[in-house]
Amino acid sequence: MLSKGQGATMGTYDTLLLAFDMDQRVDEAESLWNMIVHAHMRSVSKKLFSRMISLYDHHDLPEKIVEVFADMEELRVKPDEDTVRKVTSALRKLGQEEKRKLVIKRHGLKWKYIHFNGERVRVRTSVWEED
Repeated sequence: MLSKGQGATMGTYDTLLLAFDMDQRVDEAESLWNMIVHAHMRSVSKKLFSRMISLYDHHDLPEKIVEVFADMEELRVKPDEDTVRKVTSALRKLGQEEKRKLVIKRHGLKWKYIHFNGERVRVRTSVWEED
């Protein structure tokens, strides 16, 4: 797609990563991700980090999730709550409870959703625990 004259924007990269995910082509997504990180080290967006973490989560690769999250922290990109949930789940699968608690403490999950009177309600949490 990029060789056909299409511009190499972050949106294009996001679409390609999504296509690779949907087509079960994790190895190609990983090579594209490495190219993106090396070429655009300081300008990789939160959305692309989240996309890659979602891809690895979808294919059950917790080690890779932790690697991408480490890069995200190194570049000081603040993760969203969905990304934090996926990372803490990966750390739990890897048996790294101390790191999991540290991630929760550092990136504080502030909200959770509960069902109350048949409606989905967002409430504040002091400490988030996975169900």
